[in-house]
Amino acid sequence: MSVIRSLEVSQLDALRETANIGAGHAATALSHVTDSTIMIKVSNITLASQNELPTQLTPDEEPVAAVLMHILGDLSGRTMLVCPKPTAMRLAELMLRRPVGSSTAFTELEASAIKEAGNILSGAYMNALSQFLAVLLLPSPPTLLIDMSKAVLARAICDFSADPNMMLCVESEFQLVHTEPGLRGFFLLFPEPASVHLMLRALRLA
Repeated sequence: MSVIRSLEVSQLDALRETANIGAGHAATALSHVTDSTIMIKVSNITLASQNELPTQLTPDEEPVAAVLMHILGDLSGRTMLVCPKPTAMRLAELMLRRPVGSSTAFTELEASAIKEAGNILSGAYMNALSQFLAVLLLPSPPTLLIDMSKAVLARAICDFSADPNMMLCVESEFQLVHTEPGLRGFFLLFPEPASVHLMLRALRLA
């Protein structure tokens, strides 16, 4: 998959704009569900190997919440929304309409709220990517993983047909308007190796 590293600046810019569109849709949906004004912006988009990601996501000793979804349709692979614990707890509070600081642990209620938030966010990103690439992407029901970042990344690719040594990482910032500093989250796209060339053709790189 080294060919995917040949993405030019213009293609990465196009993917960044696509991710911003997805972020806008996600912010609208979350704002409606939580009855809050939420803004989401894409602060960075990179192509990275599995080994390069954990230090970007969170320190090794801190757990993350990750919402994993399978991709069906014209492309196959996985998506994963990874949130450090502070972001996950705040998303749970928003979904449950609780005050800041009221959620401190991954209880069953918090887990359900985080999974639903991840479903909304990942669905919005996938819909934007589907329109940009002009392909059909169908998401599976979400699965919530709570573990260290290396462990959840390993789970995401555990039964791939081949090792996906390159993934698209979209770093997003969540901002609850006028109230608190932004919180980070990461949307990861793991295409199956057989789907990479289709993506490259869609980007006019094949």
